Amino acid sequence: MTDFQWTRTPVPGTAVHEVPLPVGLSVTETALDAARARVLDALSAGPDDSPFQVSRKEEHALRLHYRTDALDAEAAARVAGYHLAALTGPPRRSLLSDGELRYQFEELAGPRRALPDRRVHELFEEQVAAHPDAPAIADERQEWTYAELNSRANQVGRALLARGLGAEQVVAVVMERGLDWAAAVLGVLKAGGVYLPVEPHFPAERVATMLTRADCRLVVADRDGSLSVADACAQGHPDTDLGVRVTADQLAYLYFTSGSTGEPKGALCEHAGFVNHVLAKVDDLGIGAGDVVAQTAPQCFDISLWQLVSALTVGGRTLVVGQESILDVARFVDTIERGRVNVLQVVPSYLEAVLSELARRPRPLPELRCVSVTGEAVKAELVRRWFAARPGVRLVNAYGLTETSDDTNHEVLDRPPDGDRVPLGPPIANVRVYVVDEDLLPVPLGAPGEIVFSGVCVGRGYVNDPERTKAAFTEDPYRPGDRLYRSGDHGRWRPDGKLEFLGRRDGQVKIRGFRVELGEVENALLRVAGVRDAAVVVVRGAQLAAFCTGPRTVDVREPAAAALPAYMVPSVVHWRERLPLTANGKTDRRALTALAEQLDAGTDPPRTQAERRLAALWAEVLGVPAERVGRHDHFFDLGGSSLAAVKLAVALDRAVTLKDVTRRPVLADLAELLDDRAQGTTTATTPTKAT
Repeated sequence: MTDFQWTRTPVPGTAVHEVPLPVGLSVTETALDAARARVLDALSAGPDDSPFQVSRKEEHALRLHYRTDALDAEAAARVAGYHLAALTGPPRRSLLSDGELRYQFEELAGPRRALPDRRVHELFEEQVAAHPDAPAIADERQEWTYAELNSRANQVGRALLARGLGAEQVVAVVMERGLDWAAAVLGVLKAGGVYLPVEPHFPAERVATMLTRADCRLVVADRDGSLSVADACAQGHPDTDLGVRVTADQLAYLYFTSGSTGEPKGALCEHAGFVNHVLAKVDDLGIGAGDVVAQTAPQCFDISLWQLVSALTVGGRTLVVGQESILDVARFVDTIERGRVNVLQVVPSYLEAVLSELARRPRPLPELRCVSVTGEAVKAELVRRWFAARPGVRLVNAYGLTETSDDTNHEVLDRPPDGDRVPLGPPIANVRVYVVDEDLLPVPLGAPGEIVFSGVCVGRGYVNDPERTKAAFTEDPYRPGDRLYRSGDHGRWRPDGKLEFLGRRDGQVKIRGFRVELGEVENALLRVAGVRDAAVVVVRGAQLAAFCTGPRTVDVREPAAAALPAYMVPSVVHWRERLPLTANGKTDRRALTALAEQLDAGTDPPRTQAERRLAALWAEVLGVPAERVGRHDHFFDLGGSSLAAVKLAVALDRAVTLKDVTRRPVLADLAELLDDRAQGTTTATTPTKAT
């Protein structure tokens, strides 16, 4: 039973559980076979690998023979009950007993907690009043007190109101992360606007799509023609708190994620969900007065928001770590140590790079108390490595989606997990998580199903997009009046009541920690003149490979890069006369994935010792088989990223830099540079353009 887990402590052997049949119920072998099939289907199990067998005991009872290494006595009783429900109930009724339904709905929900009648920016204002001269936010160049940050945010808010900002109107903040960015975000919230982050380097076409879909008319940016923080502060507006009434059910922010129809989806989240999430971070990560939280995530990543404001709500300090430091792991670790960071969040792949750097050049990091990982599945082996290196620093596995006000589950670890999977943990306060089938009926405990969310965390839907909103957001059938969000993620409840992630059900994948809808990438390719058909698959879990039909002379990657963020541009494009189809006429993605891996395997093998050493390290940091790395391969076309280049530099003991990998991404060229430096010479070669 592949996706089946019920026992906590497997004990080999077999046992029997009996359940009485209702008086007068006659059970035929045909009816019992149908009940068996329905139960196995509910458990996503096949008859050949089932750990139980059910039979009649004369006319009075059902008898369940089960393996004790797969089911304990409590689980066996539930399975017997499923068979009884299948025999006695209508076909569309849930197989679960009232007791199990109550357990899933009530006991597996996050704890109930009354939220303060305050918004996040108002919690910040309370801290300003309590200690205005305390340090609030810093980057690697300057620091502002609570009073200084509040003053600038208030002036930004008043400048927006003067320009006609109304409640729930969208304001795009097009700025690099920094102190002015923090003032702009708080200013938008204080004025009752909806914060929309836009990274300055995003392609113009994508930015235009976002602003149009969001009906955005106001922009805060350090560009000509836009309102800047400096402009707002020079206009003579009072710097006192605005006092604008903002309700709990009012929109707080809008984040665009990848969309399958070719346009990004704009997820709308309200202030109640926002403050609930921030308070959960404060509690579970142990953030208090005087603590330092590192702000490391890009603006378009929703985790950037809690990283910015959580410390500011409790009298702590936010340290904005610049992108240049993040791309240099040694500098990043130095910044975390010098900034006396207490709480840090990174993606698992970056945590691996941090561990490698600490192994190469150990630092005590005495102030670091808690590290959170998010954005992609974390492996148990990485968690074991972390606790072997830093046994006193807690690790929190955080899981959630943009549509659910960011993280909904926290697994707080102070030691490695017992098994080979790291759970997503229980829901945070005021969040309910169900694991359901396609009809939104809860599946049996331990069985796989779709993860859906209910409660204060669920956002309002997608901006100006009723069709996609209707497909993903609905009313909670078990709590009328509450919204429910269908995530598309698959998971199951473990015996200990913690959620476990099993994968995606659709064309959505994670690339470098970002959600990517393959359909959006395909639509971008189809808009390129000359491309007749296109399909995109994921190779080795980290690289997008495109298959196109049409003239091979068409350049698709450059126009795709003009419309998509860099992480969504396919690393390689293969041309075919036609795309393979399944029996029902759909694109055969399984065949394309296999073909992409096969095409990737044809390489010109490394020749020199430096090339062979470099190929082995490329294979390690990119997660590809060593035999697939050839001397003419391009680091970024194999799925490399800036982070992977940093990890490569660490593995080479800083013999090369990130800039070297960017300028010489072809293996033979980079190996030649290594040889030259080892011999104390530098050969002038024309660098290859990186993607």
